Amino acid sequence: MIQIIPAIDLIDGKCVRLTQGDYAQKKEYNTNPLAVAQSFEEAGLTRLHLVDLDGARQKRIVNHRVLERIATHTRLHIDFGGGVQSDEDIALAFSAGAHQVTGGSVAVRNRSLFERWLERYGSEKIILGADARAEKIAVGGWQEATETSVFDFVADYAQKGIRYVISTDVAKDGLLQGPSFELYRQLQNCSPSVHLIASGGVSSVADILGLNEMGIFGVIVGKAIYEGRISLAELEKLNR
Repeated sequence: MIQIIPAIDLIDGKCVRLTQGDYAQKKEYNTNPLAVAQSFEEAGLTRLHLVDLDGARQKRIVNHRVLERIATHTRLHIDFGGGVQSDEDIALAFSAGAHQVTGGSVAVRNRSLFERWLERYGSEKIILGADARAEKIAVGGWQEATETSVFDFVADYAQKGIRYVISTDVAKDGLLQGPSFELYRQLQNCSPSVHLIASGGVSSVADILGLNEMGIFGVIVGKAIYEGRISLAELEKLNR
């Protein structure tokens, strides 16, 4: 069964969701991210996707204390991203309790640094963030577009040993209109060796099952949980 990975996005230490990466379209859901993470764990989920949106905007980790609290008070396998731009940032994330760290913008802007992390920490610890708008890589909290093909980007890093890739179709994120099945199908065809994690647009259990049928490794579920479209009880059943 596909790995179900609930998401917590952080601004000012609170659980929020953006729509299509737009900070002006922010909705706050909970002021206690630890309690949210614990509710995921109580439902039998084992993973957590934790995103520091303040960090993504400021280009440095900001919410590491929240990461530390969740890592200390749960047994969740946490992948952490947002603002990881330097050796100091990635060391801080791991010391605060992250099991894996996602690099997106840094993998575009400073390839040598990202490749060094992959060599130093290993392919089980480093996730490539490959977020796309119209099949082109988007960076800087999705605020900046590039001319880099997402398919070429992932394939290139797959050759360098990357095993885990999180890909969000920015146009789908936060809209609850279903994930970008075709994007993930093409990514799988181009880079069959990677463990692909789909993110953005998931609105129902049917979406999760559809991705599972495609053989996708993992799916990140965020807004659908917070808006009550998918219950933790439903996720618990799927996760058995």
